Amino acid sequence: MANIKSAKKRVKQNEKRRLINLSRKTGVKTAIKKVLDALKRNAAIEDTKKLLRDAEAKIARARGKGVLHRNTAARKISHMAKAVAHAERAATAK
Repeated sequence: MANIKSAKKRVKQNEKRRLINLSRKTGVKTAIKKVLDALKRNAAIEDTKKLLRDAEAKIARARGKGVLHRNTAARKISHMAKAVAHAERAATAK
């Protein structure tokens, strides 16, 4: 443990930020899983799009806060959007 007052404060701040970042990352992962699960069980396309918007918002928020790299965020959004678009095309073709 640090002995200097400012170092002690920094340790507390780092732990607080770590927990906040962990929560944001977990929220992003959960939102992504919800979208992929909806696609897997062939849920209504409107519901899937709603879940996609929610996931995109969480990813964008994490990117803005520095939890995710901008390219990682873009890649995750792109992969999900592509999967949802493919499912939508398949649903309208039936």
